[in-house]
Amino acid sequence: MATAQLNGVTIGYDDEGGPKASALVLLHGHPFDRSMWTPQREALAATHRVITPDLRGYGESTVVPGTTTFATFAEDVAALLDHLGVGEFALGGLSMGGQIAMECYRLFPERVTGLLLADTFPEAETPEGKAFRNALADRLLAQGMKGYADEVRDKMVAPYNTEASAYVHRMMLAAPPEGAAAALRGRAERPDYRDLLTRVDVPSLVVVGRDDTYTPVSGAEAMHAALPDSALHVVESAAHMPNLERPDEFNAAVRTWLSRIR
Repeated sequence: MATAQLNGVTIGYDDEGGPKASALVLLHGHPFDRSMWTPQREALAATHRVITPDLRGYGESTVVPGTTTFATFAEDVAALLDHLGVGEFALGGLSMGGQIAMECYRLFPERVTGLLLADTFPEAETPEGKAFRNALADRLLAQGMKGYADEVRDKMVAPYNTEASAYVHRMMLAAPPEGAAAALRGRAERPDYRDLLTRVDVPSLVVVGRDDTYTPVSGAEAMHAALPDSALHVVESAAHMPNLERPDEFNAAVRTWLSRIR
């Protein structure tokens, strides 16, 4: 575990693997923290330098109330990698983390050697979606995380994956409401990344849990079709968090993707 002072905030992160190995950066979703990538960090650090930051507002990173835009999240990622002396890197994210990975590719594509998009989607928010995310932000500030965490638990992780479900529930309860609310407000204003995907010129991997209702398989298939050089992997017996629900299968798909990156 380590921290760095970047862009006026503290960013917590893990950096594991040889400093000369190819870098793999993994971005967590909402309302989680970098510990969601523990199975990937432990499995992949033998061959890659695995860097997993806490996004601002989560985990060990500074909570900044208000609105955190995706551009701000991406700028934090770039600053952390500058701090660590990493120029180019493979980049992955799950759910909101996948959308922030798309934002990173929009802002500094020359640094990204490969793109992993797990259980995410590229479309901009609808007016109804904007209203929902802002109302949810208000609710988290007023009520805290427990009611929300209880409600979405069985969508985040399929209830038959009991160990992963308990872990994800604990992560959600630990998330700072102010940080989660700021991310929700920023997420409501994100751009549409569908055209961007058609211009991605690095090897890409789209992963989705078969039982994910937030980002269904049909959406993953559409991203796979849009990306010029991509593979699609559907993880059976998993919902929105296949990296925790079926880590061995998820890691195998990631290894195959990494082997395609020059």
